[in-house]
Amino acid sequence: MASPAPKSPELSEKNRKYDRQLRLWGDHGQASLEAAHICVINATGLGTEILKSLVLPGIGAFTIVDGKKITQEDIGANFFLDADSVGKSRAQVATQMLLELNSDVRGDYIDEGPEQILYNSPEFFNNFSVVVATALTEKSLMLLSKTLWPLNIPLIVCQSIGFIGYMRIQIKEHTIIESHPDYEASDLRLDKPFENLKNYMDSIDLDKMDLKDHSHTPYVVILYKFLNKWISENGDLPKSYKEKQQLSQMLRDAIRKDEQNIPIGEENFEEAIKAVNTCINSTSVPKNVMKILNDESCVNLTAKSSSFWIIARAIRDFMQNEGLNLLPVKGALPDMTADSDKYITLQQIYHKQALSDVESVWRHTISLLRQLGRSSDSISEKDVKLFCRYATEIDVQRGTLIADEYDPKTINSNDMAESLENPESMMVYYVVLRGVQKFQAEYNSYPGEFNDHVEPDIVKLKACISKLLGEWGCGPLAKDDYIHEFCRFGGAELHSVSAFLGGLVAQETIKFITHQYKPVHNTFIHDAVSSKSATFLF
Repeated sequence: MASPAPKSPELSEKNRKYDRQLRLWGDHGQASLEAAHICVINATGLGTEILKSLVLPGIGAFTIVDGKKITQEDIGANFFLDADSVGKSRAQVATQMLLELNSDVRGDYIDEGPEQILYNSPEFFNNFSVVVATALTEKSLMLLSKTLWPLNIPLIVCQSIGFIGYMRIQIKEHTIIESHPDYEASDLRLDKPFENLKNYMDSIDLDKMDLKDHSHTPYVVILYKFLNKWISENGDLPKSYKEKQQLSQMLRDAIRKDEQNIPIGEENFEEAIKAVNTCINSTSVPKNVMKILNDESCVNLTAKSSSFWIIARAIRDFMQNEGLNLLPVKGALPDMTADSDKYITLQQIYHKQALSDVESVWRHTISLLRQLGRSSDSISEKDVKLFCRYATEIDVQRGTLIADEYDPKTINSNDMAESLENPESMMVYYVVLRGVQKFQAEYNSYPGEFNDHVEPDIVKLKACISKLLGEWGCGPLAKDDYIHEFCRFGGAELHSVSAFLGGLVAQETIKFITHQYKPVHNTFIHDAVSSKSATFLF
């Protein structure tokens, strides 16, 4: 079937340009992306790779903070710098090159080091959607961490050294409306049908149908009928595998047969049999969602509460009143073999109930906004509709302050020691990276950065790591191979590693901006040699 003509050439062009990502996060996700302004500290090879993966999908604006000049080492690791740029501002040249990728994006740069801004104008970072920092010193990292934490601005700290990639995410609280689970269960309510659905289902008599109608009845109706029959005979829903198999057999026995007593292939009944395990369940509010609805932030709203918590509270109020302790109906039906009229009728019943539930939640939302002294247009009905549609998948992540991680008392020495004893654990890279940070803070260079100092730097890095492990109450590393390896890296970036990690960091940034998909929690480490990755909580 030919697609309908677009309403405007401009819209058509935009849809063609961003087609693939619109399939991932939709128009509203793209709108959030285009309204975002991110800050990237240091236009290293990793920093520009991150921005490349944000500029191409159409981030609204970016600002690079970097006071360094371009060196020969930069040219070897950064595809957005060339030999003619040596000696020029790294922030300026990178910004110019990146803006050539997408005319929709605005870009700016600050030709100053992050330390100067953090000491003189820390409020500079207050209005960014996300701040991403690469190759940041320990001192600057602590300052930035403490600056952004009370503002609840996501901070992503990352570094690419040799074959190792590292990312640490700091966010006080992040709310997710569309988590996009691998499997989204249908919201059919067969065990607890709302009034219009029950009336429609009860009006259908499968036994009195001719063969054509019998084989073209939506499987949802069939499941409802046989579920009621099961409950009348057994008193409760089929819960065990054995019970569901018995219900499936009841459905098989109901398939009509020809004169030779051979079952006639009724696809709708076959669909019903396949759906027994997934669709015959008790309709209830998922535990993780109930935990959110009972959260202190939901129960006790304030004038500063985010729209997420206000809508969540509106849904809670809806459940306690019109919703009969259930979430709003999603209003979507899966595809199925059925007569068009029957399917459309059933679809409209679910859809109308979903609209009715959204309207009720919307009324509760408006009431809450008035109680909080907030403008009634601060939350749109479209936002409420989206929230209701995905209410079963909402999520809240609460993180930890990076600065606290640098207090030895916060490290669980038992867990750390246990991880380091496991030869397969990638925790050793975290320990060595922390040692590299200490080395950098003390000697103002990376271990092995100067070729004639590699051997002395091995001793110095080992001392830094031993001091860290001692503060954590852990024994020494089992072997020094990792220390030697990082000294051989000399703090250098490999473009292939930076490109991989840059794509990942950009992906996490987009998750924070769109409030879709669950971000990596806390710490991520990648070893490009073994192609292994691991996450850790600190």
